[in-house]
Amino acid sequence: MEAVPEDIVIVGAGVAGLATSLGLHRLGIRSLILESSENLRSAGYCLTIFTNAWKALDALGIGDSIRQQHERLRRFVTNSAISGLQTSDLPFETAKAKHGEHEVRCVKRKILLEALAKELPTGTIRFSSKVVCIEESGFFKLVHLADGTILKTKVLIGCDGVNSVVANWLGFKKAAFAGRLAIRGCAEFEGGHGFEPKFMQFFGKGVRSGALRVNDNSVYWFVTWTPSSKEEELEQDRAKVKQIVLGKLGKVTEQARALIENYELDGFISLPLRFRHPWELLWGNISKGNVCIAGDALHPVTPDIGQGGCCALEDAVVLARCLGEVLLRKPKEKGEEEKDEYKRIEMGLKKYAKERAWRSVKLISVSYLVGFIQESRWNMMTFLRDNALAGFLSGFTLKMADFDCGKLTIS
Repeated sequence: MEAVPEDIVIVGAGVAGLATSLGLHRLGIRSLILESSENLRSAGYCLTIFTNAWKALDALGIGDSIRQQHERLRRFVTNSAISGLQTSDLPFETAKAKHGEHEVRCVKRKILLEALAKELPTGTIRFSSKVVCIEESGFFKLVHLADGTILKTKVLIGCDGVNSVVANWLGFKKAAFAGRLAIRGCAEFEGGHGFEPKFMQFFGKGVRSGALRVNDNSVYWFVTWTPSSKEEELEQDRAKVKQIVLGKLGKVTEQARALIENYELDGFISLPLRFRHPWELLWGNISKGNVCIAGDALHPVTPDIGQGGCCALEDAVVLARCLGEVLLRKPKEKGEEEKDEYKRIEMGLKKYAKERAWRSVKLISVSYLVGFIQESRWNMMTFLRDNALAGFLSGFTLKMADFDCGKLTIS
């Protein structure tokens, strides 16, 4: 089969893939997104969007449309699930920030994906397009799809998640199991729910849980814990998983417990938390020639500081800007277009990789450390967490979000 030429192919229509494509579109650069599913995937329910991600969404031009559908959270409240007492209360408006006031909202993933996709030209996303193989072909890459189609592209970007085909081609190992499971849900209420606009968390006995107001009719909740071998075996038995989760909550508020107790049984699917070892990003190839990765393909991270989706949006803006800087230049000499363009693309992707490597390493490392402290069962760590570290951890989470990826403007 003859290869179909494309300028830029993005694998994966998740947050990173759609946002990268939109960033390129804002600069007048066309791309094609390959999505293996038949439609946009809304798995994950909600994302906590912190200040850094709002700056990225504003750079992409869709921040205000997302804000209109999600309420701004006002404070970070933590409680001990052992004593039932509040251990920290941090108003976002009083927290120190270098890059403007802290802005935190819990955003429905489906709404975010649809908002990104809506801004893309018709035909940008090709659904039911699973990548099975990647080949070198001079200054191009040949992308083989399951249906037999072959695409010949100048740039290949992997935004295909934790099981990324592109990351594997670049030499990265499969994301490691963090030894923890998670369950998430978004409860809908027709007549309101009574939850205040705050980020509410509970820690104790190896369990982290929380509830976040999304808007007047929706509340997002989550539970993460370190399972025993027996619990891992029961992860597909939803009734038993629900029983296990309710038994682990400890002394959470009655409102939070009722939220989980009344949630439909079909939603109790436990998923393993995965992350990339940070040293892999220092030793590995985030980019190679005209290929790179972004989002969860680059930095799968535990959810403990809520930066997975936020970091993916940062990636998108930086990547689009770096590619725009090199693709919008004219070739130096006639007859050298392909070679010159390949070198410029390689240079742009190297700049992107350099800019994102340390940021990704920091977020992965901090998130893992914060998760370790939050879910620790050690008596001494529990004492320190509940009496000294709770406020520090909340503040540290906001510090990681106090970041500006910059505008899409090309100098």
